[in-house]
Amino acid sequence: MARTVQATRRVAAPAPAVRPARYFQSLPRGDANARVLLLVTALLVAFGTVAVASASEGQAAANGGSTWSIMVHDLVYLVLGLFVLYGVARVRIDQLVRKAPLAMTTGLALLVAVKVVGVTANGGKRWLNFHVINLQPSELFKFCTVLFVAWIVQHHHNELNHWKQLALWSAPVTIGAGLVVLEPDIGTSSVVLAIAFVMLAVAGLSRRLLVRIAVFGIAVFGGYMAYKPYSAQRFFSFLHPNQDLLGSGYQLLQSKIGLGAGGLTGLGLGHSREKWGLLPNPHTDFIFTIIGEELGLIGTLCVLGLFLWFMFVALRIAQRASNRVYQLIAVGITSWIMLEAIINIASVVGWWAVTGIPLPFFSYGGTALITELAAVGLLYNIAHDTSRSGDVTIREHVVSTYRDVLGARTTVELNARTRRAAPTRRNY
Repeated sequence: MARTVQATRRVAAPAPAVRPARYFQSLPRGDANARVLLLVTALLVAFGTVAVASASEGQAAANGGSTWSIMVHDLVYLVLGLFVLYGVARVRIDQLVRKAPLAMTTGLALLVAVKVVGVTANGGKRWLNFHVINLQPSELFKFCTVLFVAWIVQHHHNELNHWKQLALWSAPVTIGAGLVVLEPDIGTSSVVLAIAFVMLAVAGLSRRLLVRIAVFGIAVFGGYMAYKPYSAQRFFSFLHPNQDLLGSGYQLLQSKIGLGAGGLTGLGLGHSREKWGLLPNPHTDFIFTIIGEELGLIGTLCVLGLFLWFMFVALRIAQRASNRVYQLIAVGITSWIMLEAIINIASVVGWWAVTGIPLPFFSYGGTALITELAAVGLLYNIAHDTSRSGDVTIREHVVSTYRDVLGARTTVELNARTRRAAPTRRNY
């Protein structure tokens, strides 16, 4: 009897689908704009570290420590900032934006904590002492603001041209800015509000509402100055600095002396005279003055050139972003860095009031440097992103409240949990 051998086919099981990491991804590489961004940031940070090392000599000596003690702290913050940059460059941007309300809540909680248990220094209560680091929540709040405004545009662009809805959804930003004013720090508060204003304008907020916001902001600022005449006197002292050279005009006077002494090529690196007790805060608010005194006009033009380079690269990344929400984030970061640079430089040369705004990547300040490097990491991440978003242009169609949104999300989460818990049917 013939034996029939029947061959059986073995069908290979399909390979399991690789699920993307929930929060982190491998470090993206390959985009030319991202590489240029890292290059210009490295130049800014390197120049800034050298400037802090030189400008802080006088203050370090006055503190009774080593000549390089402040620079060592700055290097520690720089290392921490580089780790944060790497982490943010790897994070999934959609998950970061999704957690924006949580980030905003945390930022507000930290600002409230400053009022309760904050550390007072230089006439302001702005820091939280964690022993390892003095955290400045107002700097972190800028980053939270960028993410949160992008989130509300993503989820509520159909409502924001209605002024009540705009006031409702932007309330956390307004409350945070108010808490910063109470520190008191009107400069940082104005930067926070300006970031939100620019992002909403780019997102398509109506011109009518933009004008109303600007008028309302000017009115609130005028009311604050009327309520705080001493603050008004200090703020407007740049218009007539020679009236009180030993008081409100002293810093600007010494700043102009230092810039003038630098001339074209400067007195030489490390040879500033102003940093030895003549100019207050030489390594923070007035570090641009020390750069001008030691490296002259050439040094200050190099600083300006680096910031312009950073702006062009960041705007190029924003322009090429295919995801409209991430494009708004890039615009927010660019406006944040450039606004602070413009305000700081304008204040030390006498074109604007001295408001305590630091020079990004240059001025000594741990939280500021770490947050700025986090922003660069996010820009680097956006430069490699190829996702697309729907139309998020601001319109007025739907009206909702926090309760509606929370209720809808709760329903979605319950439905998702029910689907996961339901028994799986198998066909035999």
